[in-house]
Amino acid sequence: MARFRMEDLKSIEHAPTSPASLRSKISEVILNSTHARCRVESINPDTGEYRVVLQGTLDREDSRFTES
Repeated sequence: MARFRMEDLKSIEHAPTSPASLRSKISEVILNSTHARCRVESINPDTGEYRVVLQGTLDREDSRFTES
């Protein structure tokens, strides 16, 4: 799996809006994070609309290149 970099974050906003495509991009962010958390900001049961905030820290250390 390729590393998700800070520069890649903006690409999430421009990703195709299909749930599958967005799930893939968000999964990459989470899997390449050292810490991640989520907050549900709002839910509208009448319309089904929701707002979720994902916050975390990307792993900037690539252990494959670290010398012992």
